[in-house]
Amino acid sequence: LIADRREGIGVCGWILVSFSFLLVLITFPISIWTCIKVIREYERAVVFRLGRILSKKARGPGLILVLPCTDMFVKVDLRTVTCNIPPQEILTKDAVTTQVDGVVYYRIHSAVSAVANITDVHSATFLLAQTTLRNVLGTQSLAQLLAGREEIAHSIQAILDSATEQWGIKVARVEIKDVRIPVAMQRAMAAKAEAAREAKAKVVAADGEMNASKALKQASMVLAESPAGLQLRYLQTLTTLAAENNSTIVFPLPINILESLGQKNKGG
Repeated sequence: LIADRREGIGVCGWILVSFSFLLVLITFPISIWTCIKVIREYERAVVFRLGRILSKKARGPGLILVLPCTDMFVKVDLRTVTCNIPPQEILTKDAVTTQVDGVVYYRIHSAVSAVANITDVHSATFLLAQTTLRNVLGTQSLAQLLAGREEIAHSIQAILDSATEQWGIKVARVEIKDVRIPVAMQRAMAAKAEAAREAKAKVVAADGEMNASKALKQASMVLAESPAGLQLRYLQTLTTLAAENNSTIVFPLPINILESLGQKNKGG
């Protein structure tokens, strides 16, 4: 996209450059203050001479020399830029309306491309990030959007990095900040989650009852083999009750006595 620099500036151009250089020499040392520019460590300068980029590589940091009348320069900041994407209204793959916002971190790695290939590199990157966010999230379902934020962010980063390469932009990171869904959908999802938890709790309780019944069955078989064990269990129960409720008295009444009494009443 950048013009071929092998064409040069022509004879007239060299005459103008020579005149400009001669003017600097005549007005030296006053003119030196207007010709020397200071470029900071995190900046680069793209110098234009008679409308053409002076070299394929930007200049800086440090001191650079700019000739009056023929040269002009543009400073480019190479620090990482934070691009905050405002909430976007998105219709997901399963027809759910959501609002998603995010943030993009990028930096300029080629100052010449950022100046010569596009008018406003920051505005273009911001608009492209908005469009890419909407396009990518529109192909995902709500469940995928909520569960796979990291994978979606990497996909958006790869698309942005590929599209902005010719602008001299390197996308460092993309993050999805928040996903907002309608209140009715939130209630429906909460009800679904609550029903799932209740069903799981009932299954756990049923498993506990089954394990308890198996344990009681095994205990009854052990006590049936040893009648003295039942008496010891009774005494242990009395000790426990006496420690907690001193006014409570418990008398055991065997079931077989009640059965014999019932048979006598029927016979009488």
